[in-house]
Amino acid sequence: MRRFVLLAVLLTACTGVVLEPVGTTTPDESATTTLGVPGTTSTAAGDSTTIPAETTTATLPPESLGIEVFPVPPGSRPHDVAPAADGGIWYTAQATGELGYLDPETGETRHIPLGEGSRPHGVIVDSEGTPWITDGGLNNILSVDPESDHVTVYPLPDDTPGANLNTATFDDEGNLWFTGQGGVYGVLDTVSGETVLYRAPEGPGPYGITTAADGTVYFASLAGSYVGRINEDGTTEVIEPPTPDQGARRVWADSEGAIWVSEWNSGNLSRYQPETGEWSTWHLPGESPAAYAVFVDENDIVWVTDFGSNSLVRFDPVTETFHAYPLPHEPGEVRQLHGRPGEVWGAESAADQLVVVRTR
Repeated sequence: MRRFVLLAVLLTACTGVVLEPVGTTTPDESATTTLGVPGTTSTAAGDSTTIPAETTTATLPPESLGIEVFPVPPGSRPHDVAPAADGGIWYTAQATGELGYLDPETGETRHIPLGEGSRPHGVIVDSEGTPWITDGGLNNILSVDPESDHVTVYPLPDDTPGANLNTATFDDEGNLWFTGQGGVYGVLDTVSGETVLYRAPEGPGPYGITTAADGTVYFASLAGSYVGRINEDGTTEVIEPPTPDQGARRVWADSEGAIWVSEWNSGNLSRYQPETGEWSTWHLPGESPAAYAVFVDENDIVWVTDFGSNSLVRFDPVTETFHAYPLPHEPGEVRQLHGRPGEVWGAESAADQLVVVRTR
C-alpha cells in the first residue's frame, strides 16, 4: 500500500478526530472477480433540446448559455456522470444496476450490467479512460473495461457490511479514495487491489469527496455537517464550516486549492481556504434553496444544483454573482455535476435524462 500506514490511533483533541482503520482487503484471484457481461444498446432521440436560462442576479449574459437534454432509457434513474475519454459520458443507472454510456453526437446509449443487487452511486474515470464505480448495493468498488465491458470487482473488508458507498476521487498517486454514508471512508490501491477502510469521525455521513491541487483529499459529511481533511496516514482532521448543522453534501477543489462546499440544509455555497483556514459563505438565490451538488469548471466558475428552485446555478467568485438555469422537468433532481473544458454535465434522476451546459 503506497504512502498509507495502518496505525491504530486514539481520538485527538484540538483540530479534529482521528480514528483507526476498520479493515484491509487484498484481492487475489478469488477476491477480484471479472464478469464477462455484454452491454445492451438503446437509442435515445438524437436531437437535444435547449432550455433558455433565467437570470437571478443580472450580471451574466443569459443568451450565451442554456441547457441541452439527452434522454436515457426509461427507468434508469441516472445518478452520477463522468466524461469518457472518447467524448462520451458515463453515468450510473442506479435503478437498474447498470453503468450507462451516452454518445452525445448521436444520442445513442448502451448499458452494462454490474451484477445482481447492484445499486451504483458514483462514477469517475482514471487517466487511462477506465470508469470506476462506487456501488452501494453490492458494497464493492467496481471498474469496467471500456472496450470489452468486463466488470472487475474489488470487495470491501468482510466486517463492513452496509457501507453505503457514495463517491470517489483519485489522489496524486492514483489511489482511489471513496466515501460510505454508513460511516466509513477508504482507499483502494488500484495497482495491488488492496483496500483499507477507516471509521469516519462522528459516525454516518461521508458523502462527496475531492482532491485538491496539492494532492490532499477532502470529503464532506452530510449527517456530520463537517468537511474532513485526510492526512497522509489515512486519518482525518475535522474542519467545521461556520454555519451550524449546514449539511455539507458535496465538495470540489478549484485550481487554487480552495475547497467549495454545497450545504444541503442551509442552502449555502461555501469556500474553505486551506492555507489560511478562512471560510466564505454565500446563500443561494430564491426562497428555499437546497444546494446538492457542486462542481468547479476550468475557469474556476462554480456550479451548484439547487433542489429548491429546480435549477442549475452558476456562481462567479470574482463578481460574487449567481445565475440560475431552470431544469427542463419538475422535479429534475440533479444530484451530481462533472464536466470537461467547455461542458458541465449532470443527470436528471427524476426524469431519466442527462443535461449539459456548454460554456464555450
